[in-house]
Amino acid sequence: MRSITVKGTGRISVKPDLIVVSMTLETKDTEYEKTMETAAEKIELLNKSLEEIGFEKESVKTTNFNVSTDYESVRDINGGYKRVLKGYVCRHNLKVEFDFDTKKLAKTLSAISRCLATPEFSVSFTVKDPTALNGELLKSAARNAREKAEILCSASGARLGELTNIDYNQVDINVYSPTGYRLESSRMMKAEALPDIEIEPDDVTVNDSASFTWEIL
Repeated sequence: MRSITVKGTGRISVKPDLIVVSMTLETKDTEYEKTMETAAEKIELLNKSLEEIGFEKESVKTTNFNVSTDYESVRDINGGYKRVLKGYVCRHNLKVEFDFDTKKLAKTLSAISRCLATPEFSVSFTVKDPTALNGELLKSAARNAREKAEILCSASGARLGELTNIDYNQVDINVYSPTGYRLESSRMMKAEALPDIEIEPDDVTVNDSASFTWEIL
């Protein structure tokens, strides 16, 4: 059986419809119990700041929680170095998501910047339903492969037969806009409220591919 194998490439661009604000709370102390106590106080402060502008407590999700020991190298009496325990470090990574709304984004960042827990934060733009985006992407790759195969067969005086095989290796797809959004925290803390700046992030653009094999008639 004669056959033709073609790699189809799918490419889709869509406007972001979801804003993700990622935050990090870091706590350090010489005692483990004090470290955990302060970490708990900080998350309460952050939750309260966001609840005051309309977020539910359950809106703030933990993405990572890590407690580690903090050591330093100290010279001993023999001139060498030894590791000495300084204390403990607790890092709590969180996020809050909401529909694309620049007014709400400005209110959210103002609340975070005024929070006494002083979280670090970043803003990203993405889509609510990446699964649907992946489905459309694969359909696009299949159409692209068939178009290529039909062109090649037509140019060779042949006809495309039955589809006999599909080779696809699923990969993780980045569904975030490349647009960055950064504000200087020191200036934010001095401002009573951040201005509502109308921004239009770049589209979320994704690519994927698969190989298709057809009979040649």
